[in-house]
Amino acid sequence: MTAQPSWVPDGIDTSKANPARVYDYWLGGSHNFRSDQDLARAIIAVEPNVRNVARANRAFLDRAVRFMSQAGVRQFIDLGSGIPTERNVHEVAQEAAAGTRVVYVDIDEVAVAHSRLLLEGNPDAAIVHADVRDPAKILGDPATQLLIDFDQPVGLLLASVLPFLSDGEDPWRVVAEFRDAMAAGGFVALSHGTQEAKPEVGQALEKVYNTRVAIQATFRPREEILRFFDGFSLVDPGLVYTPLWRPGPDDEVSGDPCDFWLLCGVGKKR
Repeated sequence: MTAQPSWVPDGIDTSKANPARVYDYWLGGSHNFRSDQDLARAIIAVEPNVRNVARANRAFLDRAVRFMSQAGVRQFIDLGSGIPTERNVHEVAQEAAAGTRVVYVDIDEVAVAHSRLLLEGNPDAAIVHADVRDPAKILGDPATQLLIDFDQPVGLLLASVLPFLSDGEDPWRVVAEFRDAMAAGGFVALSHGTQEAKPEVGQALEKVYNTRVAIQATFRPREEILRFFDGFSLVDPGLVYTPLWRPGPDDEVSGDPCDFWLLCGVGKKR
């Protein structure tokens, strides 16, 4: 997509690459622009498996939502939800249990505008335009207050969003603030990039990515990713690469799991 469609808000500079739209391109979506496509292809040149990485991350999110739904969760908050694509959280959750409520949250105005179009007429889902770094604003937003009952278990979703928070922004505090608002029995599902298995390639990926976008991304080691689960009990199989988290009979698990770069897990609030 090179022409600016009518749903793009006024004043948005689509000549600059955006993480949500780059991810959309890797997933085969059409809500991206030349700048996003150029960066996406530059990263593919460094790591040819990146499309599969994006698809595996999306598949993990699908399985995690279904797992939480089977555990009785009927409300979800999807932080850094990005551009809507196939099998969105509300579709997966409401397929599992009609009436399940979903609040999407994203900082990108293009993602928010397109989400509003998708969710129009759905009383059980809404999009909040906010920064994940501001949990109080998200928790206090009228849409969140309308749809989410914090006295009941909540499914908190952070699919590959925490890498965009620097250590100085204390992403562990951000997760803890949401955790503290949740009732016992709720869940968190998150995925996060790590370069421990391939540090040289990881450093090259960071360099290519961070020189082309305003929002920097950071790989973290396993120990730092595990810290996001403080106050939660990891469910089996623990913190693993995305294809290895409870794959179904139709999920292909082959090759080196490290080729998928993202560690993921689901924790239940104690």
